[in-house]
Amino acid sequence: MGEVLSQSEIDNLLAALSSGELNVDQMSEGTDKQVKDYDFSRPVKFSKEHLRTLEIIYEHYGRLISSNLPIYLRKNIQVAVANSETVTFSEFTNSLSNPVILGIVDFRPLSGNIIIELSANLGYAMIDRMLGGPGVPMEKLRDFSTIEMTILQKIMVVCMDLMREPWKNVIEIDPVMERIETNAQFAQMIAPSDMIAIVSMEVKIGDAEGFMNMCLPYFTLEDVMDNLNTKYWYSTMQKDEADYEEHIESLIKRIDVPVKAVLGQSQVSVNDFLHLQIGDIIRLDTNVESELDVYVGNIKKFTALPGSSKDKYAVRVTSIVREGE
Repeated sequence: MGEVLSQSEIDNLLAALSSGELNVDQMSEGTDKQVKDYDFSRPVKFSKEHLRTLEIIYEHYGRLISSNLPIYLRKNIQVAVANSETVTFSEFTNSLSNPVILGIVDFRPLSGNIIIELSANLGYAMIDRMLGGPGVPMEKLRDFSTIEMTILQKIMVVCMDLMREPWKNVIEIDPVMERIETNAQFAQMIAPSDMIAIVSMEVKIGDAEGFMNMCLPYFTLEDVMDNLNTKYWYSTMQKDEADYEEHIESLIKRIDVPVKAVLGQSQVSVNDFLHLQIGDIIRLDTNVESELDVYVGNIKKFTALPGSSKDKYAVRVTSIVREGE
């Protein structure tokens, strides 16, 4: 119920209107309120920030596929994130063709599954490459045979394992491939009205082109939604990079590097070399009192004087060579 004005307030209001101090249009604008439509059948559960972070994750994932999958297919592969959006699960399944390649992945330790969808023409091209062909997709789609499904499952497992590293900045995952489906009716893992995020990646295998879509239900990612923001993602990434640098440094310190001290050089004929005997003398191009060149790998790093230590030959470093640093 609106506010009731007294007689004096009404008189003051009429006086302000007659004198022009108050405009009727201004009064009407002040009472209007901005109303935003909200579709309860499509609740907004993934923000733009969430989708952007997912795109960053799968941009990294695409680079891993481009560098790892050619080992199996022996052909150049290009992967790029095309777009990301939120839809209901029913909209996603209704848009799928038949046959289609759906990898149902248990996204451990999160409670729930995700789906890796691979277009059929890419599947045929991969099978053709694995069996020694040029990697040309079939003109007419047909169902996959048992042998072809076995080959596809191995490829899908490789693609699934590559997701561990991109998700590392959000959560340590241990995904498991539950099964491969070629019919969307057998992949009903959540309610049709539940919201999912779709990250679409364009894949090129030679002349074959298609899409690989990642179906990420809100139900599965609900526990890590707070971590799906770029600020958290980059802060975790910087921490991981620091730890990674320390790990690399510790590994480098344990690498064996050959170190050699060169007494000198000489040229002899093959015949003299074959007839060398114990006690023979080979004249070198250095003086007895000259310093030796010490090499670390193939790089000259020190000069030294020859000697012995505990009945073993040794050298004493006299200077450090800064060349090559």
